[in-house]
Amino acid sequence: MNTIHRLRSFLFLLVLAGAALATPAFAQTASTTFDVTITITSTCSIDAPTATDVAFGTHPSTETDVDADGLLNVNCTLGTPYDIALNEGLNGADVATRAMSDGANEVPYQLFQDAGRTTVWGETAGIDTLAGTGSGAVQEIPVYGRVPSTNFPASSYTDTVTATITY
Repeated sequence: MNTIHRLRSFLFLLVLAGAALATPAFAQTASTTFDVTITITSTCSIDAPTATDVAFGTHPSTETDVDADGLLNVNCTLGTPYDIALNEGLNGADVATRAMSDGANEVPYQLFQDAGRTTVWGETAGIDTLAGTGSGAVQEIPVYGRVPSTNFPASSYTDTVTATITY
């Protein structure tokens, strides 16, 4: 029996040694990659909140160089370049002949890009439009107006100008 006992002990030690020398079993893995994407388009608005009128008010017929200011509100995507054009209005043949009308008479006026009223604001891109770059927030763009003379018949005069933003 001694031999059987030795044989069992030998086999037991052999199994233990094999277990100790065996490499442990690892979990198997696999991996992949994927993209995360978004496409953002540029956008601009020129009406939120609404533009304020260029209202010259009430003046006697003897005044000259009557000035008034209005305001456009532009909201463009951050970094988006834009151009703002102002057309000739309902009564002008072109931006150089803008006029307010009472239906029978017309009072000439002009709209400018600068407070000094030296740069006429028109509708020819790269020539007389106002260029800017979007900030991602509302940008207040002043519109400067001037009536060179009020020497016209007493009445209420009006015109409607369209502002267009191109981006």
